[in-house]
Formats: sequence, structure tokens, C-alpha cells
Amino acid sequence: MRKNIVAGNWKMNNNTTQTKALINDLKGALEKVSANCRVLISPTSINLTSAVEATKGSVIEVSAQNMHQATSGAYTGEISANMLQDVGVKTVILGHSERRTFFGEDDTMLTEKVTTALENNLEIIFCFGELLEDRKSDNHFNVVESQLKNVVLALNASAWKNIVLAYEPVWAIGTGETASPEQAQEMHAFIRGLVEATYGKILANNVSILYGGSVKPANAQEIFSKEDVDGGLIGGASLNATDFTGIITAF
Repeated sequence: MRKNIVAGNWKMNNNTTQTKALINDLKGALEKVSANCRVLISPTSINLTSAVEATKGSVIEVSAQNMHQATSGAYTGEISANMLQDVGVKTVILGHSERRTFFGEDDTMLTEKVTTALENNLEIIFCFGELLEDRKSDNHFNVVESQLKNVVLALNASAWKNIVLAYEPVWAIGTGETASPEQAQEMHAFIRGLVEATYGKILANNVSILYGGSVKPANAQEIFSKEDVDGGLIGGASLNATDFTGIITAF
């Protein structure tokens, strides 16, 4: 049975002091409510160790924002899967649109990263989604299908126990624009259909598909109520404990 998930991607925000303070605020807020979903936060790599320590004993899990595909070597500024495991991180975000756009991560590189993560028993939140021009030209389904088929839909079925999908329409990230709940459901149903066509209905029904794109407390409940939307990958709103808790309690 697939799980509901709310994951916060903190991106390049919060120093160590701010990270600990936000975690403490979030822990305090979550003690007063019922979290009917998995809760993850993704601090910057420099703060992963302190975040893992600060979240011990709470419902909050810590994930990484990225990792390198190599085991080790001369890759200045990068972090490996083993390094993530060593500090207690068990989940990593891969394929985020900002990594694709600003750092040139293509399907070939992402395939290598996904392979490495799986070999190291890391759970993957795999991101994908279309640009505004793709949506306007009615090419969004083709773009999403290509991004999935070129990477995760080429995996063995056994790998999918460690895969979470995150659909992020790039035009709705940090812009204040949000896909309507109907648009989100339409794409999520299409995505689940692709998984089903490749692996069968049982596996497809067990895959969590998150929506990422300007989710806020005001719209989270309506978006999450859709049949094929299993939660959200949250950006800006995850940097505020009250807002992030409001999204979590939308379930």
C-alpha cells in the first residue's frame, strides 16, 4: 500500500543555527497534531549531520538534496552515497528541475545517480516535470513520459520498493503559480498508468507520487484529496514550521 508523504526541500537556505531552530519549531508543532503521513526534510549537505541528530526520536526523517554518482574520487564539492549513509541519511532527492536546469543533469547522469543510490540501499525521490512551453504546446505528457522512461522506468521491478516519484511542473515552482488539483490529478493518473503499463497494476498502486509546485496550507488539502496524489515535495512553504505543519495536516 502506498504511503502519503510530505517532504520539505530546503534548497540553499538556513545555516546550522537556523536549521536547528526550524527543526525544533517543527518538532514542537508536530507534537500538537496528528501526522497521517511520512514527514521528510532536506537541509543543505553541510547541515545533514546536525539535522539527523536534532530529529532523533521524532517523526521527522532527513533526506539529502542530491548526491554524486561516483563512489569516491576527485569530484571537488560533491558528496557520495556512502557519506550520506554514514551520517544516517537514508533518502535522497534526484532529478530536481533546478539540478537539471542549472547544473546540466541529464537523463544519462541521472541514470548513473539512481543506479548508485539503489546499489547503496538509498530511497530515491525522483523528480521530473515539464517547462511552461511544454505545457502551452500540449507536449507535457510526452516530456514526462520521456523523463520517466529514460531513467526509472528502465529499472527492474525490484528497485521500485526504493522509488518515490515527484511530479513538479517547472512553471509552478517558486512562481506562485500552481497546477490546478484537476491538472495535478490528470498528470498523476497518467504517470501511474505508465508505471502500470511497465510493471503491472500491483506495483503501480504501491508507488507514491508526490506533487511539487507552490503547495501551501490553503491549497494542500484539495490537491492531496485527489486519488493519485500521495503528498507533496514542498519548497518555500517548508521553511516555515507553521506553514509546513499546515500542509502536513492536510492529510
